[in-house]
Amino acid sequence: MIVWLNGTHGAGKTTTSALVQQLIPDSRVFDAEKVGETLMDITPGLPATDNFQHWPPWRQLVVETARRVLDYTGGTLVMPMTVLVEQYWREISTGLAHHAIPVRHFVLHADQDTLRRRIEGEHPTPSPFRLKYLEPYAEAARTWLRDEAEVIDTTHLMPAQAALQIAKAIKS
Repeated sequence: MIVWLNGTHGAGKTTTSALVQQLIPDSRVFDAEKVGETLMDITPGLPATDNFQHWPPWRQLVVETARRVLDYTGGTLVMPMTVLVEQYWREISTGLAHHAIPVRHFVLHADQDTLRRRIEGEHPTPSPFRLKYLEPYAEAARTWLRDEAEVIDTTHLMPAQAALQIAKAIKS
């Protein structure tokens, strides 16, 4: 099984995923961003883009890597990864379904002011990359994302509380 933690930067995916992993026996965290980093290291580089998710091999390799890891280890993969483009989510979720891998998709949500405050508080200079995804996240949340996932509002939750909610949902 895959427990996919979606949501934009500042929602708490990375911290929560480590805590979820501790609550679900025989689970591992697989950060699909590492697949993107591997593709970014190819030289000469792949076609220019502002986001490695735009490269079709990223989506295919996420599915294939998750499948291979689960075939090897069994158990559960906890995957903290923002996916805001519906077509990309469809490619990934369809690919996983093709391999009969069940996915529990959660969105860690927080209001825009909270997200901005969290992003701006991370570093002395807030990441323009992270800030530019606030509006695309809001649009995805308004249009398709809430229909595709179980929403956990982290605006007033600590990561441990969000992790507990997810673990309980998995067990029920």
